[in-house]
This record gives sequence, structure tokens and C-alpha cells, in this order.
Amino acid sequence: MKIWVPLDSAAVALGADDVADAITAEAAKRGVDITIVRNGSRGMVWLEPLVEVATDDGRLAFGPMEPEDVAALFDGLESHPKALGLTEELPWMVRQTRLTFARCGIIDPLSLHDYELHHGLKGLKRALSMAPAEIVQEVTDSGLRGRGGAGFPTGIKWKTVHDAAGPQKYIVCNADEGDSATFADRMLMEGDPFTLIEGMAIAGIAVGATKGYIYTRSEYPVAISQFQKAIEIARREGILGPRVMGSDYSFDMEVRVGAGAYVCGEETSLLNSMEGKRAVVRAKPPLPALEGFMGKPTVVNNVISLASVPVIMDRGAAFYKNYGMGRSHGTMALQIAGNVKYGGLFETAFGLSLGEIVEDITGGTASGRPVKAVQVGGPLGAWFPPALFDTPFTYEDFAAKDGLIGHAGLTIADDSTDMLKMARFAMEFCAIESCGKCTPCRIGAVRGVETLDRVAAGDTSGLPLITDLCNTMKSGSLCALGGFTPYPVLSALTHFPDDFATAKEAAE
Repeated sequence: MKIWVPLDSAAVALGADDVADAITAEAAKRGVDITIVRNGSRGMVWLEPLVEVATDDGRLAFGPMEPEDVAALFDGLESHPKALGLTEELPWMVRQTRLTFARCGIIDPLSLHDYELHHGLKGLKRALSMAPAEIVQEVTDSGLRGRGGAGFPTGIKWKTVHDAAGPQKYIVCNADEGDSATFADRMLMEGDPFTLIEGMAIAGIAVGATKGYIYTRSEYPVAISQFQKAIEIARREGILGPRVMGSDYSFDMEVRVGAGAYVCGEETSLLNSMEGKRAVVRAKPPLPALEGFMGKPTVVNNVISLASVPVIMDRGAAFYKNYGMGRSHGTMALQIAGNVKYGGLFETAFGLSLGEIVEDITGGTASGRPVKAVQVGGPLGAWFPPALFDTPFTYEDFAAKDGLIGHAGLTIADDSTDMLKMARFAMEFCAIESCGKCTPCRIGAVRGVETLDRVAAGDTSGLPLITDLCNTMKSGSLCALGGFTPYPVLSALTHFPDDFATAKEAAE
């Protein structure tokens, strides 16, 4: 028997290691020869630990599994009480368009052989046959934009570094996934690390960089361990090193681990941290593309941005660009969390309406109560009420409704949620996580908490001050921490004014 048990952190937190141990013990007890593969997650978190067993028809899924469910696996697969059917035919999987996450949950994450059997390294091989400027143009033509938050065109950033003069250039992967309700970076690093290695190597060849860094947080021990092992394998197999896959190009990389400051998700704070300095935001210009890590031209891209490059190089810019809507091309890894029935990772082309995602794909709230709002884009994202659920999931459409996609984390809340408390949480979050470099963020967030506490106590005269404060933070902050905090606050105030008005009634 060949059995897959995820090593993904979410699955492990839900007991995957205990299930794997139980499978090993039961097989030994029965004298059955088994192979256990610790794969990545398929993204269906409500079914974790999700165990898969190879059959002639494909991989059968069982979940959520517990150690006491293991013995029945050896008694008959079809009759198992946790049997779900073929994994690829489950509704959650059928409806997806998996490009970046095509291998996640399918392959052995540390098997280069497995990786190559599933189109791995094809993009890098093609890149090695092209001139660097042609690679940059291919990425530009694909329409790929930064998947970390700002949505900046990846090709433009690469061209800037490609054209910059300098004896040394760098590729920096921003894997400091600090947003609540986001886990795609971690899932990919744990479940398909070679994709990110390949994407970074292609980026290095394209812009003339010979060194890459993956900056991630100490809270991701499994991802760090998996990625470091994958780097060692890639070096041993000649994918990294002085002659990438036998070519004249040199590229190597290493992992840098931060202490978990949220502001290190901002690229200049991240670079300061990597240089051993205090993690505070740098004023721009100069741009990191011209003066980045150690003052040298540097590409700073998110995990999903870089991991999307191999499929673009393998199947062509036109193939990738054909997915999506308007100027939002390709796919997005939706990370669905909060009060939700079906939470997890769902990769799909841009263009689905927010309502389709919330009401159809996620199955509504876990509590069974009506959906009151969805926060899109992490803790700094705007709250969207059901009245805006017809909004297509694209950068432009969300911006037009005073929202942002960010890293595509969605937090769902039911009608028992107090939006005044959510607005206060956003200000408190900013106050705690601020690096202190700029006054609008450092002081504005503290004043925001104080003013919202006054509102909660019944003094609604502070509401105009909140609006003014948010406008100041949005316009005057050096980075997105202070600049985006107004999104959840103002959206809560705009779409749910009753939650602020009733605070006065409650106080009285």
C-alpha cells in the first residue's frame, strides 16, 4: 500500500503525525508492506488530517482521520466510514484551476524525481535557452503581478533590476507571511519547495543575480526545515550552484529567519532586518530595485509571485495571461478562514464574484448564521457586506470599491460580529506592530484606539475624528501598515454604521 499523510503544519496541528504513527504500527501488526509519503496539503483544512491511499482508479481520500480510524483502512477501503471518494473528484478540487499549486499535495515535496514527473524544471530549462531580456519580456507579457499585496507588475520590477548597473544583484523572496488568514506561502514551501527554488533561479538568470534569499518567520519551523532540505538537494543535483543545470549561469540561495515582526512583510523593513539592522521602513526613493539588499539592485517578490514563474516559462506567457479578467491575469490562491464551513486554499482564475466565493465555495458560515461581512486582504483589508458581494475578484474591481486583494486572505464573519470591535482591533493591531518610523502610523493608531474606546463608551462625537485620522494615516504613512489600516476601519464605519450608533445606546 502507498499512503499519503500530510506534513503540512495545519494537518500536523490537527494530528497528522499521530495518524502516520498509527498507520505504521497497524501495518507492522498485520505484516502489510506500506510506503508512507509525507506530502503537502490539498488545501481542504476541514478534512485534515486527509489521508490518501493509492488504488488502480486513483488516490482515495479519507478524512478527517484520527488514530482510531486507521485499522479500518486495512479492512476495506470502500467501506471505511471516513471514505470520501477519489481526491481529484471532490467538489473542492474539481472547481479549481491549479497552476501554481498544481503539485502541492500530490508529490513527495523532497523528491526531485517526483517534481520532474509533474512538469518540474521545464520552465528553468526553457529559461536557460533564452537571453535574460527575453525571460523578462516573457514574464512581463504574462501579466503576472505581485501576489503579496500591492499587485505591482512583476515584469517591470525585473526589467528595472535587469537594466540596473552593479557588480552584484540579489533575488529576495518575501516569505514573511504575517497576515492573519493567510497560509499559501507556508503551504507551498512545505508542499512543493522546488517550485519556489526554480522560480527564484529563473529570476536570478533573468536579471543577472547570482544570490537569492528566502526571508521567512520563525513561526514556520516545518516550512524552514523543508525548504532548507530542498535547497541542499537542489545544490547536490546541480540545480543551484556555480553552473545551474550545467549552464554558464551561477545562482545559489539560503534561508534567513526573522523574529516575526509584522512590519517585516514590507520590503524595505525586510531588507533592513536581513542586513542586521532594526526593522524599520526606508523612505523611497531609492527603490530596492536600484538600491536594495546591501545597497545593490534587488528583486523583492512574494512567494506566490516567484512560484508562478515556472508555469509561465513552461507553458508560455499567453497561456498564463489567458486566465483571469481585465488586467488581473492568471490565478490567485484564495485563503479562506474565519467563521466558515469549508476553509482552506482554493486556487482559481481572477474574476469570480465575492458572492460566489463566500456563498458557494465556502458553504457559508460554520455557525450556520447569516454572513455579515468578509474581510479581504488580511487584517488591513476592507470589510465587504453582502451588498457588495457582486464585486468581481480582481485588483481593479476591489480598488473601485475602496478595497484591496492583498495576499488574498478572506476572513468571514457572521451576523453576531460587532464591527466596532473589528475597527478597534485594526487600530490596535497597527499600534502594536508599527515600527515607529513615521508619526501617522506610530501615533495615529494609538489615538485611533483611544477614540474608538470613547465611541464604545457612548461618545459618538469621536466618529468624525476617526475619519480624519484615517485620511491622515492613509496619505501620510511611509508604508502599507499605516496606509492600509484605514481600510478595515472606514469600511466598518461606512457599511455598518449601526454597530457604532448602538454603542451609545448600550452605554446609556
